[in-house]
Amino acid sequence: MDKNVKIAMLLDIYGEILTEKQKDILDLYYNNNLSLAEISEDVGITRQAVRDSIVKGENKLFRFRRKAWNYEKGTKTGKTDTKDIIRIISNTNKIY
Repeated sequence: MDKNVKIAMLLDIYGEILTEKQKDILDLYYNNNLSLAEISEDVGITRQAVRDSIVKGENKLFRFRRKAWNYEKGTKTGKTDTKDIIRIISNTNKIY
């Protein structure tokens, strides 16, 4: 699957874990196909800041998806107990 499509899907599913600015920038970049220059003009930050926000947002989405997948895998094999579930939920907000 194309990286752009994958990130657009992850943004739709897990977008709420991102900061509002990261979510907006990723949406402009992946769903509206705006360039870094266009986004920087719209948002009022430098192109480098836009790029940094995109990279951090992508990484956050991929890390969260990996954690969610590991959680699903653990529950299906019976290897996840209540302590693990509580730890995963409490760590959700610590993803950066």
